[in-house]
Amino acid sequence: MNFEQRMYARLYFRELLAELHESAFEDFFHKIMCARNPGFLDVRTHGNLGDQGADGLTLHSRKLYACYAPQTFVTAAVKAKFLKDLAKAKAKRRGQFDTFVFVHNDRRGMHPQIATLLSDAASADESICFEQMGPTHLWHECMRLDQTMTEEVLGCEIPIKQLTFGVGMEDLAPLLQHLKELRVEADPLMELPDVPHEKLDFNRLQGVAREGLLRGMRNSHLVDTFYDGSVRELEHDEVAQGFRVYYEQVRREWEDPEDVLWQLEMYVLGNGSQRPGTQRAAWVVLSHFFERCDIFDVPAHDWSPAATFGMPA
Repeated sequence: MNFEQRMYARLYFRELLAELHESAFEDFFHKIMCARNPGFLDVRTHGNLGDQGADGLTLHSRKLYACYAPQTFVTAAVKAKFLKDLAKAKAKRRGQFDTFVFVHNDRRGMHPQIATLLSDAASADESICFEQMGPTHLWHECMRLDQTMTEEVLGCEIPIKQLTFGVGMEDLAPLLQHLKELRVEADPLMELPDVPHEKLDFNRLQGVAREGLLRGMRNSHLVDTFYDGSVRELEHDEVAQGFRVYYEQVRREWEDPEDVLWQLEMYVLGNGSQRPGTQRAAWVVLSHFFERCDIFDVPAHDWSPAATFGMPA
């Protein structure tokens, strides 16, 4: 799929998710996970047996999924549902899973109460790992599907016609606004600490693309500052995962690293024209995730530029 098709699928996904609650959300979750993972078991409620504490299980990664998708997100109800599902899973499914995943439909992101519940549960039982899976994680799973399977999961045809989108991923809009308000501009006299020149060389990033990333690195620390804090750090991980998934897709479709970077720029900015301040902020974001190694490859320890550029040894 091209950028416009992916963004269309993203918008359709979000509109669809807004209408799905309770069992309808669980059915949609099953559809995505079955399409993504042949080892996923979509556990259904059966008579007096119920679901025995699981809405889904993965055979290989040994994860148990518990869904909670109310029409209204109430903190007390979230806690009660989480504790009930966890207790039932331990009683009925002990030995069948190593990770308990709480799946929810809160489109605003992970509620602080869920973060607290996961942290407390992990402290109380170190034999089990705990994760949450919200709409962002579900979209990342959906984004890994090809166009035919995505259309089947979403239940719609993805058009080929050109569409214009402002900001590529709305999850990045607050970060871009934050950087714009700081009026980030590259200081040409500022030293760049630990610039990954070898990674730039290994990925054949030269010319304008290289200069753009280097300029962005002068302010990339501001992204870390923005995501400071326990809940923000989890959001940071979700955004980073989105970059990793999207990068893996576009690198298969575009050979030239400058084209890959162009696609990643659209992932941040959309395919419409943007003001200079927004463009500068976008390159700070790209530089940050480049330095974190969420996008582009890290060279092996014994790699040398001669292998890429044909330089004399």
